[in-house]
Amino acid sequence: MSRAIVIGAGVAGLATAGLLARDGHDVTVLERGPRVGGRAGLIERDGFRFDTGPSWYLMPGVFDHFFDMMGTSTGEQLDLCALDPAYRVFSQPDGDGPAHAVSVPAGRDRVAALFESLEPGTAAKLEPYLSSAKQANDMAVSHFLYNPFTRLTALASSEVLRALPTLARLLLGRLERFAARRFSHPVLRQILGYPAVFLGTDPRTAPAMYHLMSTLDLDEGVRYPQGGFWHLVEQIAALAADAGAEIVADADVTEILTTRRGRRTRARGVRWTDGRGSSQVLEADIVVSAADLHHTETQLLPARLRTYPEAWWKRRTSGPGAVLVMLGIKGSLPELPHHSLFFTRDWNENFDAIFGPGARIPDPGSLYVCKPSASDASVAPAGHENLFVLVPVPADVEIGASGSPDVEAAADAAIALISHWAGIPGLADRVVVRETLGPEDFARDYRSWRGGMLGPAHILSQSAMFRAQNASKKVDGLFYAGGTVAPGVGVPMCLISAEIVLKRVRGDHSAGPLEAAA
Repeated sequence: MSRAIVIGAGVAGLATAGLLARDGHDVTVLERGPRVGGRAGLIERDGFRFDTGPSWYLMPGVFDHFFDMMGTSTGEQLDLCALDPAYRVFSQPDGDGPAHAVSVPAGRDRVAALFESLEPGTAAKLEPYLSSAKQANDMAVSHFLYNPFTRLTALASSEVLRALPTLARLLLGRLERFAARRFSHPVLRQILGYPAVFLGTDPRTAPAMYHLMSTLDLDEGVRYPQGGFWHLVEQIAALAADAGAEIVADADVTEILTTRRGRRTRARGVRWTDGRGSSQVLEADIVVSAADLHHTETQLLPARLRTYPEAWWKRRTSGPGAVLVMLGIKGSLPELPHHSLFFTRDWNENFDAIFGPGARIPDPGSLYVCKPSASDASVAPAGHENLFVLVPVPADVEIGASGSPDVEAAADAAIALISHWAGIPGLADRVVVRETLGPEDFARDYRSWRGGMLGPAHILSQSAMFRAQNASKKVDGLFYAGGTVAPGVGVPMCLISAEIVLKRVRGDHSAGPLEAAA
């Protein structure tokens, strides 16, 4: 049908390449790094295998639909195991003893029992909360997440019109207040508010619409793909290649080439540098950038052709940065399940440190810990555990990269916090492998805006039709995919962004998921 170039072989780039190739296009993927994956990266050392990016498998329906679009199924591509408990919450202790821990079980009825045990009367309140969350999620999938927003009529369905009063309340309200009006126990509020961080924002500013995230972990449950998210990346890459896409590594795109056609400008290919430093030109009818949008717009296009110039970015709110700590631990860690969340008592102070004026690394800071070795023996040598620690910090390259004083100090503090709160004496002495990444690493390796972990935060003005969209307004044939554009951050959103690009290329203006070809 036409020749397409995809810039970047992260999840969004690979998914876009696969969908376009399966649709009949001649697709070449140009990846700057030595291998695919992007932010869903991999570090292998001394028998340990660390995912350096996503680790929560949520929104299973999105994965099911993507694999269906690729002519296969989740069951054929992944070996999923259900996690029980889904995760454990450690609350900041008052003194020298360990933290109070709450394990969130699998299953809606058991979650309701947990809520009731912490705050009598809340089981009855949880039922309508989760029902509302499911309705919001269903509405989002049917009318917003897959919507290219190219026709107003796509939002004028009878279902959306009937739901307008509820939608208005959810969009204009805030997630933290929405939960606080129904639940008083601080841990319950944190359980209902923490998904905002997965969306790159503060629960005090996230729209209440995002309470839909609670149906994903508390109702649908949490799963884990054996082999980790790197295996998921491998499967998506293999499907793209099987569909006919060519993936070229060590290919750094330096310019998007355009041509004038009458009064319009159209993409005609890219200029790129190969691993030997030689400049190459590849012609195409379609160019899709799955690279960071800020880099694409401000570095790969001339000023006159930028839909999102630097002035636009100065008015945007970034999601958080991150210090990532990958640890190989000698011995077992029964104190930690697969997923753990460590929450400070004063959330406001924690979020002010990350998002407020005079941003700084929180101390102490809430953090997330994944122990994939709880479910997957392949990620660590026998007799050892694999820990991935994520410390949310400001999106600020000045914090530095791996080895910098601030990054290593944050890593040391995180290890000490886990040791104290989870009651694991001497944890630091059991570390046999340690790898770290900081905001400067994100900026260098992924060219991420401000060194951020995720991209623009999901506040109202940066969500759905208000987020940067998936096509250039100034260059025909130039499209965008990935977490920095609609519908947003996270692996499921990246898969959806690929489908939105397919819709744009086809000229499809529909709001919901496409029908898979027979």
